[in-house]
Amino acid sequence: MTDTVIRVEGIGKLYRVGERERYPQLRDALAKAFTGFRNGERRPKDSIWAVRDVSFTVNQGEVVGLIGRNGAGKSTLLKLLARVTRPTVGHAEIHGRIGSLLEVGTGFHHELTGRENVFLSGAILGMKKAEILRKFDEIVAFAEVERFLDSPLKHYSSGMQMRLAFAVAAHLDPEILLVDEVLAVGDAAFQKKCLGKMQDVSRTGRTILFVSHQMPQIRRLCERVIWVDGGKIRVDGPAHQVVGSYESAMARGSQNGSESPGAPLSRTRFTSWEIAGRKGASQHSLDNLEPIAIRINLEVHRPIAKAATGIALYDHERKLIWSKVPAKLTLESGAHSFYHTFPILPLRPGLYTWAVTLYDDGKLIDDWSCEPEMIVVTENYQTPFEEWMGILNVPSDFEARVDSGRTTDSGATAVNTSRNR
Repeated sequence: MTDTVIRVEGIGKLYRVGERERYPQLRDALAKAFTGFRNGERRPKDSIWAVRDVSFTVNQGEVVGLIGRNGAGKSTLLKLLARVTRPTVGHAEIHGRIGSLLEVGTGFHHELTGRENVFLSGAILGMKKAEILRKFDEIVAFAEVERFLDSPLKHYSSGMQMRLAFAVAAHLDPEILLVDEVLAVGDAAFQKKCLGKMQDVSRTGRTILFVSHQMPQIRRLCERVIWVDGGKIRVDGPAHQVVGSYESAMARGSQNGSESPGAPLSRTRFTSWEIAGRKGASQHSLDNLEPIAIRINLEVHRPIAKAATGIALYDHERKLIWSKVPAKLTLESGAHSFYHTFPILPLRPGLYTWAVTLYDDGKLIDDWSCEPEMIVVTENYQTPFEEWMGILNVPSDFEARVDSGRTTDSGATAVNTSRNR
């Protein structure tokens, strides 16, 4: 489906620092009229644009992720779309029933029982009583709080409250669902269960906008990602490409500020790395499964007669993927380049780090975790389910053969085949 259900044009939100947002009153409108402050023309003192000049469209059935640093404007953007807050400039058109899960626990009251809170929270989130009754057993089963259903919420653990809150919100049936960082709560098992529920929702053809700082969740749920930075859209595109660029930028931003790679050792110094033959941003990005060469650049200040260099590849969790130690090198003083050539690097999309070392007669004299990291943005050839994705991302053919029991003139059994790539 390609019908546009969300259209945002030049939307922006200006906040006064240290001032709570108020509902607009007649005197506010008159003040704006006389001071000339309308549509952001004048910026009052101590104010900040949480969102500014943002425009995009979302089609029916799309699952779109919103990523960015804390304070980038992601949550404010969702609140503008949910009509929780009004824009200072611009506008957003929403076509369809909208449901928003901006905070887990919206509408809960600690003096009421779990049962009563299901009805209260459901009503606040837009569910009718008949709809809540129809889904009540399913909500309680998902939350796993049957035994405590008639106990006051104040006696629930925080984990039980989280499960119940998400269970209510996840069983909404809107055409458009706005979700803000709710899958970051609870233990690992609960997060996995919530993520599975969100996948079920996405398969029904509903439109979802999903804010998260968990990149594996974004990769698993979203087809498209919008990177918000400083209240503006920095990148909008396919999930694997945008997430890869974002992870690389965050990794570079977390460095200690030193522009000089490698340890400041007197004999040698690793200076840089790239994918040979590439230029610009693509020299550190792997976007095709094809033969490549990794080039490591090195400065040697004093000759090394019995050198050996090691190289290793790690994933974003610092798990070792591959390593090798070519030996018996003689290095003269000057600039050198080491080339490691691969017929293919079939890695799943994500962020990777090359680590290189240099030895002299078995003694380590230099080592470096190569910067920036390598971004793999190749097409995913595995299952789309995160829990079943492995390290390798290898293209393959599938063939189903059915023995028909017939024999050919040559005596061979005839086989009907179907192929799937």
